[in-house]
Amino acid sequence: MNHSRDQKSITKRILITVMLLYLALFLLVPLIFIFVKAFEQGAAVYFAAITESDALSAIKLTLLVVAITVPLNTVFGIAAAWCITKFQFRGKQLLLSLIELPFAVSPVIAGLIFILLFNPRSAVGSLFMDWGIKIIFSTPGIIIVTMFVTLPFIARELIPIMQTQGKAEEEAAISLGASGWQMFIRVTLPTIKWGLLYGMILCSARAIGEFGAVSVVSGRIRGMTNTMPLHVEILYNEYQFAAAFAVASLMSLLALATLIIKSFIEYKTEKQVGE
Repeated sequence: MNHSRDQKSITKRILITVMLLYLALFLLVPLIFIFVKAFEQGAAVYFAAITESDALSAIKLTLLVVAITVPLNTVFGIAAAWCITKFQFRGKQLLLSLIELPFAVSPVIAGLIFILLFNPRSAVGSLFMDWGIKIIFSTPGIIIVTMFVTLPFIARELIPIMQTQGKAEEEAAISLGASGWQMFIRVTLPTIKWGLLYGMILCSARAIGEFGAVSVVSGRIRGMTNTMPLHVEILYNEYQFAAAFAVASLMSLLALATLIIKSFIEYKTEKQVGE
């Protein structure tokens, strides 16, 4: 018996050691390397790189895309999850498949599809051009493709939570005279709030780091349609390594902040389930 316990203990330690080494090699070391390279030429060069006009433009555009994409996908995610979990209708499985579609399509391919759809020579693109709205190689195009690649995250988080929740409490609230909005705010939202926040965090992280689809539809116009990932690539290709790593370090800080918030939400979710 003791021999068996010793074997299990040794196996556990080996697996934990392998896992920690793997994480250090592929996560911790690259993260440290980014910050070392970012400050390699001193703090003055670092702050000059992140406050330069093109860098500020890329940061502002990235934050703008996130600020528009996440709320819109939040509304869609709640509506889609509500329809799928609360109602029976034809095409339900098709809707589930369409929600998963952005995970199956390469972001680059998605960008090419939107170029074909919204370029000025297409029927849809020419219609928008007649209204004075430019989609491709402009901010609207970047927002549209970012919405596409981040579309599944919130719905995927909410669907299993709402399925577990069931309908009984909501039907009871309606029978007691609550309006649809009151039912959602007082009954549904408290149950799904941590899952909703978790999905929003994942959506934000993907929107910040999206490269493939955005690189296709943006045109990479410096100071105008470059997001932070595109700006990092341009700086690196121009051999401005310190500046490239400086902007990359900002993205890493955003990623770390996302990880901390994500861990907090997971803790609160587990605590809520335990209660």
